[in-house]
Amino acid sequence: MELEVDRGRCVGAGQCVLNAPDVFDQDDEGIVTVVAEPGSGVEVRDAVQTCPSGALSLKD
Repeated sequence: MELEVDRGRCVGAGQCVLNAPDVFDQDDEGIVTVVAEPGSGVEVRDAVQTCPSGALSLKD
């Protein structure tokens, strides 16, 4: 599974951090950053599905 992050689309809602805090964080402007390699856990999939801007996607 490969995680793709489009920081330009991120609106800083923080849903990714709430769903997978071991994988995602936000910078000083609230934009998503990846802090660890995503596993195949349900948390990362939930983060992708709940992202309101569609800034996150997964490729299998």
